[in-house]
Amino acid sequence: MKSKDYKPAVHPDKSSRVVPMSLMFLVLCGFSFYLGGIYCSDKNKIFPKEVPQTVVKVPTRKDVTLAPIQIKAPVFAECSIDNQDYTPCTDPKRWRKYGVHRLTFLERHCPPIFERKECLIPPPVGYKTPIRWPNSKDECWYRNVPYNWINNEKSNQNWLRKQGEKFLFPGGGTMFPRGVGAYVDLMQDLIPGMKDGTVRTAIDTGCGVASWGGDLLGRGILTISIAPRDNHEAQVQFALERGIPAMLGVISTQRLPFPSNSFDMAHCSRCLIPWTEFGGIYLLEIHRILRPGGFWVLSGPPVNYENRWRGWNTTVEEQKSDFDKLKKLLTSMCFKLYNKKDDIAVWQKSADNSCYEKHAPESFPPKCDDSMEPDAAWYVPIRSCLTVPNAGYKKLSLKSTPKWPERLRITPERISTVPGGNPGAFKHDDSKWKVRVKHYKTVLPALGTDKIRNVMDMNTLYGGFAASLINAPMWVMNVVSSYGVNSLGVIYDRGLVGTYHDWCEAFSTYPRTYDLLHLDGLFTAESHRCDMKYVLLEMDRILRPNGNDRQIYEMELSEKGHGVQHGEGEAIDMPEETLYSLKNQSRILPPLDFMINVLQELDLPIPEKKKTCNL
Repeated sequence: MKSKDYKPAVHPDKSSRVVPMSLMFLVLCGFSFYLGGIYCSDKNKIFPKEVPQTVVKVPTRKDVTLAPIQIKAPVFAECSIDNQDYTPCTDPKRWRKYGVHRLTFLERHCPPIFERKECLIPPPVGYKTPIRWPNSKDECWYRNVPYNWINNEKSNQNWLRKQGEKFLFPGGGTMFPRGVGAYVDLMQDLIPGMKDGTVRTAIDTGCGVASWGGDLLGRGILTISIAPRDNHEAQVQFALERGIPAMLGVISTQRLPFPSNSFDMAHCSRCLIPWTEFGGIYLLEIHRILRPGGFWVLSGPPVNYENRWRGWNTTVEEQKSDFDKLKKLLTSMCFKLYNKKDDIAVWQKSADNSCYEKHAPESFPPKCDDSMEPDAAWYVPIRSCLTVPNAGYKKLSLKSTPKWPERLRITPERISTVPGGNPGAFKHDDSKWKVRVKHYKTVLPALGTDKIRNVMDMNTLYGGFAASLINAPMWVMNVVSSYGVNSLGVIYDRGLVGTYHDWCEAFSTYPRTYDLLHLDGLFTAESHRCDMKYVLLEMDRILRPNGNDRQIYEMELSEKGHGVQHGEGEAIDMPEETLYSLKNQSRILPPLDFMINVLQELDLPIPEKKKTCNL
């Protein structure tokens, strides 16, 4: 039955549906032709017309030039002249904040961010380009280190002598009455290994003006001289002005910034360190950094007390007691008296672990437990325990280490502790740096000449840069990041020297002490940890001004080559992977990687590098 509302359904036939679909198809076709017309009319604006040619020249590196990135660099004002010798982490103006126990105030105490100076350290009035090596070992400009205290107070000891516009260094010292040369001659008679390349690396604690380290350079022994910052003596500043390796440091409550088993020899010439006090903790630190079979040399009280006690304001009984106490303490640390003559006594650290194996648990000092990392040395307290060398290393002792200069190219045993370290990687690194240094010399002709003396490799791995320049009249301070891969032991095993450091803090040196800074990936490695402007300001602080010679002082190794504007110099296009900048009148501006990092951190666009290709 049908409903009353029922209406028959309408069924359009097939032909009626074809019409609207045909119309839609025509509309789409027309629109496509319209777009095609626009495209064709503007085609030449979008794509250049192809020029038929038979041969296409492929662009080479020389055909490609990179324009300088135009970024406004930060401008830093100059500090006041009373900051000319500013050492941020060993600042005498901040000493009163720290204790005097064990001279804690002389250790590193870096200012917090809000106290950091953001200005450029000025040179002294009358500053001159330093005298070149080797003449600098014997003389320096008075105006570069204008301090008369040593000249006035130590004139009877012949440390230095002011003559006209210069300081002269006759080679005297408290224990060098016949000169440092005669002193070292006697030492070589006591330690024959100093003559044949067995002894290569040394540390001088309480170095004076580093005459001992300077003399050893001519005998093939590389010495780091350390002394604390003070108000008047400027010992380390004199040493570096002379071109002798040195850094600010003191044996106090923190470990020295060196790995264990590093130095072949340690030296103290009346350095006034109370070796037997505080349970012998200072000697325990010397024991830690001294290689098995290495030598500790002491001259001054209480050595030769039988003949010297009257001049020391003491009694013969007191000095004999001190000497006996020192010998007993050294014996408990597995040292033995190796040789002694006149004012010099030499002890040798045990070459193997047999002595430590006999060390009873209740003995003093006790052996360090396994939880105390022997190579940790960045703000690590000195432990009052005996660091036992790793018995797994068979070539760590001085008698097993290859002699100099062969040890420079032989893969050190400790490379196994470095991630990815093996003989193949070591040889590859050595070869790589030979090639790079050869290229550097084409960019920086002064490299390898007497124009550059004090050099720092700010972020090294195996010391390859220093090894490639070993025959040049220069020395290199190899710096290994305290937060990176610990390869410093490998560097010392090669017969080179270096230190741990965190580049978010100031380095332990005076201003104007290095001629050249070498960087390999430093900004990439450290930019996430702190503001790189502080690193740049620190670089400016420790670089020597160019004076009138406009020498080149800073080189940056980057993953890419760029032309960068530095200071007031011209933009320099560097081939391959080298960036290089001038420190022009104490002014240094940031290299490319740093500027890009700043832009990224500020979420700002990075300008494109323009390329011009000659096809």
